[in-house]
Amino acid sequence: MYHNQLKQIREKRGMTLVKLSELSGVSVGYLCHLEKGSRKNPSIQIMEKISKALNKSITEIFFIS
Repeated sequence: MYHNQLKQIREKRGMTLVKLSELSGVSVGYLCHLEKGSRKNPSIQIMEKISKALNKSITEIFFIS
């Protein structure tokens, strides 16, 4: 089941949305929508970019229940 931990992981690292956007190449707006849950099912390419920027696996960020 899809469960997004993006905001919790980002905040735990003390990272702003702007910084995550810079590191991942994903827009601040898209990241914001992912965190709020108003945008679901990002592409594998987006998940890979975010996971690399946070140094976490895709599963840790997007699929932990």
